Amino acid sequence: MSVKRTLYTGVLWVSIAAAAETAEEATGPLEHVLVTIPLHKSTMETAFPVDTLTGAGLARETSATLGETIASLPGVHNASFGPGVGQPVIRGLSGPRVTSLQNGMRSADASAISADHSVAVEPMLADSIEVLRGPATLLYGGGAIGGVVNVVDGRIPTALPAEATVDLGWRYTGASHGQTGVIRAEGEIDNVAVHFDAINRDTDDVDVADGAGTDGTNYLGNTSTRTQSGSLGGSYHFTNGFIGAAVSWLDSNYGLPEGSHGGEHGESHKEEGHKEEGHEEEGHEEEGHEEAGHEEEHGDVRLAVDQLRYDVVMHLHQPMNGIELFRGFVSLTDYEHTELEGDEIGTVYSSDSLEGRFELLHAPIGDIHGVMGVQVSDTNFSALGDEAFIPETDTRRLGLFVLEDWHAGDWQWEAGLRWDQDHIDPVGGVAPSRRFNALSASMGAIYEISADWHVSASVSRSERAPSTEELYSNVGNLTPDSWVMHAATAAIELGNSRLDTERGINADLGLRWHSDNAEASVAVYSNDFSNYINLANTGLIIDDAPVRRYTQDGAKFVGAEFDAKVTLGALNSRDIGLDLGADVVRGELDSGDDIPRLPPLSGSIALTFGGEMDYYFTRVTAGSKQDRPGANEEPTNSWWRLDIGGEWRVMMGANAVDLALSLRNATNEEIRLSTSWLREYAPEPGRSLNLSFSLSL
Repeated sequence: MSVKRTLYTGVLWVSIAAAAETAEEATGPLEHVLVTIPLHKSTMETAFPVDTLTGAGLARETSATLGETIASLPGVHNASFGPGVGQPVIRGLSGPRVTSLQNGMRSADASAISADHSVAVEPMLADSIEVLRGPATLLYGGGAIGGVVNVVDGRIPTALPAEATVDLGWRYTGASHGQTGVIRAEGEIDNVAVHFDAINRDTDDVDVADGAGTDGTNYLGNTSTRTQSGSLGGSYHFTNGFIGAAVSWLDSNYGLPEGSHGGEHGESHKEEGHKEEGHEEEGHEEEGHEEAGHEEEHGDVRLAVDQLRYDVVMHLHQPMNGIELFRGFVSLTDYEHTELEGDEIGTVYSSDSLEGRFELLHAPIGDIHGVMGVQVSDTNFSALGDEAFIPETDTRRLGLFVLEDWHAGDWQWEAGLRWDQDHIDPVGGVAPSRRFNALSASMGAIYEISADWHVSASVSRSERAPSTEELYSNVGNLTPDSWVMHAATAAIELGNSRLDTERGINADLGLRWHSDNAEASVAVYSNDFSNYINLANTGLIIDDAPVRRYTQDGAKFVGAEFDAKVTLGALNSRDIGLDLGADVVRGELDSGDDIPRLPPLSGSIALTFGGEMDYYFTRVTAGSKQDRPGANEEPTNSWWRLDIGGEWRVMMGANAVDLALSLRNATNEEIRLSTSWLREYAPEPGRSLNLSFSLSL
């Protein structure tokens, strides 16, 4: 048995042993009140499988992409498309099946359209991130059939701040030679709370394990990023609520790894002198990435993202008899995503979206308490250019939902119902318009075995309308010589305008345990789909581009998750802790083929030591070989990663200075994630010495 496999096996066995050994010691439950679930519940009060990242834990895990930031949670993984893109994968589902929210409203970007599109949400500005694992269509429609990620960033203050604050932050990421600066300020003037934040990120081509990068080097060419984003918001507070608004902007430019866009472009890059002008000949270490001139060479594919967003929010407490709370959200988003091929504009994706969400939380009727609401949106999506393969479409959505809970002795019940209608209309009649009606329902229960033990179970029926790309990619191009390659993915993607509504039956069973110094949870689930929409690799290759086609088949996912946090003892007023996690998911189509890009059996173990003023950690994360990669896909090898770090807080009068130093992937392992679309070309970052500094005034 190899050293890597031995370490990985050790991680899993220690996880199981620790779970059994500490069944009499457990940590108290998190008291974080969930924003994503509109019944004002904590994570321990809902049958929905929910995880949260807040405070120091969030700061510790925050990365440049949303998927990478939350990948430490059980059942959650990262679908990277190079360092600039990281989409969340929840229980093996991603893309159009996982909804990314910003303060409870859709991010309204193009990340659900294609794997190369980044989520237009900045994790480094988040106050908390909430993750609903499993179907959440009841609350957020068909796009949440796999789960929800809600980034709460406080751009519209929900309460008056106790005092004015200014937070300054700076971070250096060694693997990408990148620097990120952050500023955030909040204050109050005559019942008006104000908020401002801004971020600037500039990174170079990312370093990887020796020999795993472009042309056998230790870096990935054309992976530098430049990002600027920020927001300005405020809210007026009165006796029974508040009304607020915010404007936010995003300007990002990131490259796709060399070789990943293949065909003509990849070949021209190599022929036009990567070795002559690149790192090998001119010296990666001495002259840096910028001097090598990757951004200027013909054939590089870069993506430029611009987004302008306006949000309005209103909360009214007890606006009328029988209503505890009214919440209204309106978002207007202007989003543009441009694919740049060298100096030429390839395809321009645009999305103009108007969305509203309105909720009424009614007063208890006996033991019954609940919320009802309506969600509407109107989106115009277009893909323009010589390489555009999706027609312009108008999409109108209407959703009505109700969610109720009630208590009966040691039991807490939840039940809900939602109806959605999606009308997708291609402009100009280039393809048939489609109208979909979706009905989702769920029921769950929590049983309090004792003060420390809770068991939860839920069953849900969820439906999802096909997305624009699934329906209409190359739909008007009937012969192979007319098919248009998607430059960013280097693949020909064929839609199907006859796709039916996707339906899933999900069952979830969980056990939670907590005491004064430990907490643990385990969950098992099954998700049985009919009409599952799969982008299948046909095995055909045209002009060096693989042909992928959207098909429908039955599919079944089964999986399990484990998570535990244990306080082992104390030393010098500092707690010694052990954090454990593991998850596994298997997915298979009724045809017998494995579902592609699923995460393998994965686990982590971390030893922590810290108090109020300092914190230290050592963590090993490992993934097994993915030998069920799906039809015409390549398997991935097992991997492991060692992360170590420390954090320190220094008080300067009333001001706090926080310092953090960590070494990620300390042994410089070559890691290729099975969830990554570009695993063949783009491994994960190599050894990275990271440094961060923050000052609170």
